Amino acid sequence: MASLLKVDALTGVTTAGSISVTGEGNSTTTNLQQGLAKAWMDLNGSGTIALRDSNNIASVTDNTTGDYTASYTSAMGNANYSALNSCGVSSVITASVRQHTIAAGSYRLEMNETGGAASDSTYVHLGIHGDLA
Repeated sequence: MASLLKVDALTGVTTAGSISVTGEGNSTTTNLQQGLAKAWMDLNGSGTIALRDSNNIASVTDNTTGDYTASYTSAMGNANYSALNSCGVSSVITASVRQHTIAAGSYRLEMNETGGAASDSTYVHLGIHGDLA
């Protein structure tokens, strides 16, 4: 029979903001906070841009065709973090993403068609992993 644990907050014993989780195979541990996405977005980047859903994204600026800047509600600790992104038109990925500018408070990315021309994308996805400030 499975157990069910319901809590509103988790706090580490040694360090309040650090909780280790035993990984697959029971031989290693992973720090829970390090494995969580610190920000993410699902953006309609075509026409009048609009966030479909997001976490820790305060706003998105449409700089020009296929060029967007996502600003964070809570900044990252520095500009040394990982960003995962993808884009596409309809349900087929038809464009490539290029990271333009990475900063503690924002991330700028550009969409390009296969031939290299800037292109607005119906689906723009961004996931941010690293340390918050």
